[in-house]
Amino acid sequence: MVKRRINNINEQIQHPEVRITGDNIESRILNIDDAIDLAESKNLDLVEIVPHAKPPVCKIVDYKKFLHDKKQKEKDNRKNQRKNKVKVKEIRLSYNTGDHDFNFKLEHAKNFLKNNDKVKVVIFFRGREIQFKDQGELLILKFIDSLSEYGKPESLPLLENKRLWTIVKPK
Repeated sequence: MVKRRINNINEQIQHPEVRITGDNIESRILNIDDAIDLAESKNLDLVEIVPHAKPPVCKIVDYKKFLHDKKQKEKDNRKNQRKNKVKVKEIRLSYNTGDHDFNFKLEHAKNFLKNNDKVKVVIFFRGREIQFKDQGELLILKFIDSLSEYGKPESLPLLENKRLWTIVKPK
């Protein structure tokens, strides 16, 4: 795999004149040869930052440090994207879930909502259990009501095939 330069540097810059910037450097327009000489006199590189501007903008920096900083920024941006992603945690119930199990799963849902995660509450009906969908709806509404101080439902419970579900989002 060949590493490709993203920015033109020094003699690779094809424009007759450029606008220079950099640390402790006054922003001004210079002939390309004068700009390269200025960069070399400071033991730095002339890096083309905005090639499509009129005239193109070039920065006088250490090119390796410039690339390193750019990679770090991209890495931090990717890391922050993953952190900010909202997760959906699923809680599974049955239409005849007992009180202890209900409270146990309710505590888990509260913790998820405190951590800014959404909670998907699902009640499965197996075989002929679909006859008891009324009990399932009551149970899921009771679950939503118990979570009212931590979150609110995005929609009313939906019945799809043999699954009754809703999503509760944090307040």
